[in-house]
Parts: sequence; C-alpha cells; structure tokens
Amino acid sequence: MSRLMHVTAGRYAPPAARRELVAESADGARLHVEVHGEEGAPAVVLAHGWTCSTAFWAAQIRELAGDHRVIAYDQRGHGRSPAARTHTTTALADDLVAVLGAALAPGERAVLAGHSMGGMTIMAAAARPEFAEHAAAALLCSTGSGRLVAESRVLPLRPGRARTRLTAAVLGARAPLGPVTPVARKILKYATMGPGSAPDKVEACARIVHACPTRVRHAWSEVLAGVDLDADVARLTVPTAVIGGTHDRLTPLVHARRLAAELPNCVGLTELTGMGHMTPIEAPEAVTTAVRELTSLYLDQKEKSL
Repeated sequence: MSRLMHVTAGRYAPPAARRELVAESADGARLHVEVHGEEGAPAVVLAHGWTCSTAFWAAQIRELAGDHRVIAYDQRGHGRSPAARTHTTTALADDLVAVLGAALAPGERAVLAGHSMGGMTIMAAAARPEFAEHAAAALLCSTGSGRLVAESRVLPLRPGRARTRLTAAVLGARAPLGPVTPVARKILKYATMGPGSAPDKVEACARIVHACPTRVRHAWSEVLAGVDLDADVARLTVPTAVIGGTHDRLTPLVHARRLAAELPNCVGLTELTGMGHMTPIEAPEAVTTAVRELTSLYLDQKEKSL
C-alpha cells in the first residue's frame, strides 16, 4: 500500500468519507472503497490513474458530495489497497466490477469517471455484463487506448524508436522517487502538468505520486507500455465524454481526439487549453462540471423513468 502523504489542508486535501468498505476482486485482491455523500443521491464512481489514489479526486469529491453519492476507490497497490500479484488490464476490469457490485445496489446505475489508467479501466470493463448493469455514462480524462509510450512527449526528442525506447526506460524506472523536494516538484510539473500550474496543485500531485510504492509503479508501467484497448473502445457504448489537456505530455491530445472519433457514443470532446495530464487537479471545475452534466443528462432521467 502507498504511504499516505497527501496534503492535509486546502482544496486538495481529501475529505473524510461517510463510510468505507472493502471490495474483493476476482483474484482475491482487496480494494479500499470510500463513499461520500448521502444514500439515495445520484451515484458517481471515480477511478484514479497510475501512481495516484482516491486523494487525487479530492476537489471533485468535495464539490459533488453535496448532491451526489461519490464512490472512489484505490486501484490495486495504490493508496490503501494492498499490492496484488496480478497487473493486467483484465485485473483492472475485475477490480472495477467488484467495486460496482460492492457499492451499488443490483441494477443501480452510476456515472463512471476515470483518469489516465482509470480511463483505461473503464475501457477494459466495457464489455462486462456488470458494467452494462451499472454504467449510465462515462467520462474519460487524459487517457488513451494504446501507443502510450510511442506517442508520449515526456522527452523532448523527435518521434521514433530512440524516443520510444528512452521514454519506456524513464517511465519504467525502478528507482525510488524519494522525498518531495523542489527539484522533484519541477520534474513532476514538467512531465505531468501544464506550465501555468499553481504551486498548491503541483504540491498536491507530487505528494500523491511520490507516495506510490516503487514496485507498484514499475509493475503498472510495464502494463501501460504495452496496453492495447482499441477493441474495447468499440464496446464502450454508453454516452461517453472525453477530456484532454493541450499540454499533456503523457497522453497528448492525439489520444483524446482518437477516442472521440472511435467511441460509438461520444457526447463531447473538451480540450483544456494550457492543461497537462493531471486534469482533475489542474482544472477541477471543468472535470466536475463534466461529471455533473453527465449525471443530469444520463443518470437523473434514467432514474426518473424507472
């Protein structure tokens, strides 16, 4: 499990959950799940990305919990979810449907939002019957379905084999990230955030990312390096919105645009000017608004019709 190093004050400090539970995945992996807001309110499920935790969604949880039931969980090995033996996109899908089954009533629908690897989790689970049972709509933030390393712009080199090889080595490094220092903040900001990101946003991201155990970070980096979810995109038939940052070096806008073009039911592509990869923290209002719009359009009306 991660060391809990998140900020403890301000907008990006995670609020206390109303209740917590554990979801057990298909292989026995145990997932930490938080529930915020009141029972009976429209449900939202949040899946964070690589090296993050539920703390990454603090701004969305804080704003949505007043009139939504917000369910956030730690991916295996992240946050308060113990590490597991298996690291695959199939495991990610297993974990998501386990969370849906544990936190939602039979037949209850929710809007699902995923950032980076969390978006890939949603794609990977799209063909599952449990997903069809519970998903009313989806939001994909700063994510892609494949070619992640080849199209990454973390290293300022020309596209090609050399950049791809070096990028894989950097993202898959086994070295510990160490403490959050001024140099570490600069590196993280350059690699994952827009140039105008405020210090409090950089600090919040750095603390979360640096808390991820080295072995977990490396194991998932190998999965992401070879991920291919193109076929799963075609199976994601619920109304799906896409968000990307114009300065995203990890998953450049080519990914968001490709998803918007290939999704069977894309209901909008938002390109956030000046934002990097960490859109839920860099542009919290935009991400929260997108979730609210999906709940209003595709969840509330479904529930009223039942």
